[in-house]
Amino acid sequence: MARHIYSCPLRWSDMDAFGHVNNVVFLRYLEEARIDFMFRLAPGDGSPSFSGGSVVARHEIDYKRPLVHRHEPVIIESWVTAITAASLTIAYEIKDAEGADEVYVKASTVVVPYNLEAGRPRRITDEEKSFLLHYLDDGVNGTSGVDGDGAGGKRGNKKKDALAA
Repeated sequence: MARHIYSCPLRWSDMDAFGHVNNVVFLRYLEEARIDFMFRLAPGDGSPSFSGGSVVARHEIDYKRPLVHRHEPVIIESWVTAITAASLTIAYEIKDAEGADEVYVKASTVVVPYNLEAGRPRRITDEEKSFLLHYLDDGVNGTSGVDGDGAGGKRGNKKKDALAA
């Protein structure tokens, strides 16, 4: 599994009155990394993938330690933990350097591709799914994290599977 690496500069205005990066600013950092990741596939090669729009359906953030302003950027590692027919989940770690043990934030975002003209969600295309599979964490709950649309087994649900048995 590959991880997307984004180098994110810190800005003086990111700090709050307590002298560390404000919790809301981390959402902006995640957005920058997510956009950089998703548009690696799209417009540069003339591909329409991800260029039609997307919306955030959910954010989940665990703040591990305070981050104070400094001149060195933080590294944001991003990877995919789930792909369904019409959504994907991106996980992140914000840290000092690639492979560093000191993590400031662990987070995830559920993203839904969106057709801006039609004003509604759309399905993930085969081209998008192929791109995302390079970043898929194969260790998610012991399954591939992909739904049953032919891209690799259905994501397991232990509780549901146990009830069906």
